[in-house]
Amino acid sequence: MKLMIKAVLFASTFLLTATQVSAERNPDNAARDQYRHPIETLDFFTVSENMTVVEISPGGGWYTEVLADRINGTIYAAHANPETKSEYYLRSLSNYKKMLAASPELYGNVEMSIFDANAQLLSTPDEIADAVLTFRNVHNWMKSKNDAAAFGLFFKTLKPGGVLGVVEHRAKPGTDRDSMIKSGYVTQDYVTEIAERAGFVLEASSEVNANPADTANHPKGVWTLLPNLAMGDEDRDSYKAIGESDRMTLRFRKPAQ
Repeated sequence: MKLMIKAVLFASTFLLTATQVSAERNPDNAARDQYRHPIETLDFFTVSENMTVVEISPGGGWYTEVLADRINGTIYAAHANPETKSEYYLRSLSNYKKMLAASPELYGNVEMSIFDANAQLLSTPDEIADAVLTFRNVHNWMKSKNDAAAFGLFFKTLKPGGVLGVVEHRAKPGTDRDSMIKSGYVTQDYVTEIAERAGFVLEASSEVNANPADTANHPKGVWTLLPNLAMGDEDRDSYKAIGESDRMTLRFRKPAQ
């Protein structure tokens, strides 16, 4: 489905249109736009072309691909710690670097940095970023009990007045912490609480990534749905019909003073 073309003015800087951002997309990645709405999401986060942006835990680079086509400023890819003992994270980091190296014309403004929740490390300089973005990661930090520390690191690397954009699988209100960790779904109240505890102010929320068809109650949590389909062939068509998870989209602001 062709994305609507937008031209939105923020601080005298035009955001890139959906057509421009989509020009060099990996077709497999672009096919997931129907669930992830990247243009609308970045517009909501007020991400504009001259910003310095930190992308937290970029994984395989799905959002990096969009950001690199949108941003002229520096993009800090806060990926895994190269000293980690996890083969999964080392493999992810290696594949991400190969992606960058394969398209230097697109990723020339991407700089590698380190985010390690366990070590409470974010290697970007303090107060360097106009925006910090994290997509579907909070439940992982909850599991390692580093969620509050992670938000503290985001606060440090943001300039006063900077934006923290958070997308996360959304649990039903009142879901307990253990259930959130097990299912991968987190309550919006909890994300707001830990962000505010770190010093952020909730500026706005959006339903751009909402999915009313998702009950957030599945045998293997959020991984039951696309793209994982953790139940295999069992009820596969019904889970595919739901699509990806229901997600909160929250914009926080670091106070200017």
